[in-house]
Amino acid sequence: MTGEDRRSGVDATPGEASSSESDAVGAADADGDADAEFTPDAERRELLRTVAEDVYGDSSESRQLSAVLYRVSDLYDPEEDTSPEEIYRNVRHIMDIKAKGGLRTD
Repeated sequence: MTGEDRRSGVDATPGEASSSESDAVGAADADGDADAEFTPDAERRELLRTVAEDVYGDSSESRQLSAVLYRVSDLYDPEEDTSPEEIYRNVRHIMDIKAKGGLRTD
């Protein structure tokens, strides 16, 4: 499985999460510094990606956790352009899709 596959974390299994746009704003402000710069750190990035590979399994929850860890590792990758707020919004979007029963439109 590729890093891009792990980042998506979306499958067609229903979940129990719900969210609102205000959640994203609240989470971004939780630490008071949503625009913080993250210094490239190869050791931290590889540790997070190793843990993401270790927790990846057959359950949708383990795949979601793996996707979140992989996305967080992107903060420490100089070739990736992301922020904590963007990662939070991405994860909330995944949870919303799961709460609605997946991507299927039947």
